[in-house]
Amino acid sequence: MFDAPATSRKLVEIRDLKMHFPIYKGVFRTRAGAVKAVDGVSFDIYEGETLGLVGESGCGKSTCGRAILRLYDITEGSILMDGVEIGPTPQARLRGMRPKMQMVFQDPQASLNPRMTVQAIIQEPLDEHTTLSAAEKREKVLELMDAVGLNRRFAGRYPHAFSGGQRQRIGIARALALNPRFIVCDEPIAALDVSIQAQVVNLLEDLQRDFGLTYLFISHDLSMVRHIATRVAVMYLGKVVELAGREPLYAEPLHPYTQALLSAVPEADPAMHDDARRIILRGDVPSPANPPQGCNFCTRCPRVMEICRQIDPEYRELRPGRFVACHLYNDDPTTAGATAAPSEATEPQQGE
Repeated sequence: MFDAPATSRKLVEIRDLKMHFPIYKGVFRTRAGAVKAVDGVSFDIYEGETLGLVGESGCGKSTCGRAILRLYDITEGSILMDGVEIGPTPQARLRGMRPKMQMVFQDPQASLNPRMTVQAIIQEPLDEHTTLSAAEKREKVLELMDAVGLNRRFAGRYPHAFSGGQRQRIGIARALALNPRFIVCDEPIAALDVSIQAQVVNLLEDLQRDFGLTYLFISHDLSMVRHIATRVAVMYLGKVVELAGREPLYAEPLHPYTQALLSAVPEADPAMHDDARRIILRGDVPSPANPPQGCNFCTRCPRVMEICRQIDPEYRELRPGRFVACHLYNDDPTTAGATAAPSEATEPQQGE
């Protein structure tokens, strides 16, 4: 069995999404290549669920989230938001769609205007997208402050007067102002103290239940993703290499990169920590401007085969709700489930 999403209705559908940033060189700014930050990503997000998007720093998680909300003009691909294609839509025409999709940014201090009060920050979306009166806007702001656990008396204060956790609550209140259906949470707890992280995650869960929200939760904290996510997608160098329900993925990771990633999660139990078998990946992540031929992970994979260095594996549904992009699980009987000797790219170690 796999973790079922909250409903069977797809709210967001992404197909072959690509976000390439051009590289220019020389006096005449000649295009010399492109950074393939997101390179052919496909997945669905169901209404009411939380899809966790994980991977190491630089894999393209945040770029993917911003591209889905069309904060960038995408290079290629399809993005269906509640049945409406927004991939090729010009930015000017996206204005009417903005209330449905919002974002909570990673750094609450950098995402809040230091010259605006809390009242003005949360009210700004209402000023841009509604015709409410000044009194109605103020009441709405106060209701949102109540919803995220901020004291109403702080409405006239500026962001510098708040702690990191409080500033993130301001950002969440701003994202909720227009009653969105879909919110991208871009590492919303990464810049917070550990003691505050659980409070913010619990707040997000409460708001999801109260407002019927759908989340794309981007994070590199695998323990927190296991707590909040319904399903989990794993990214490596611009591609999704595995997607599955939360419990099946953590219990039985299929892709070698997912196995290495989960093996790095710290164990709270000292006995389990000492017995844990870590998969230590050797070498550096290749440059997204010059990814390797074949599978992006072939230069570091402990089970690499010759076909991996030549052909990019198909991202396919191995069984219901379980997607993986790896030649170990393809339809070729000569390679399906094959076991290769560990390469020099990794060295399993105990007690790391």
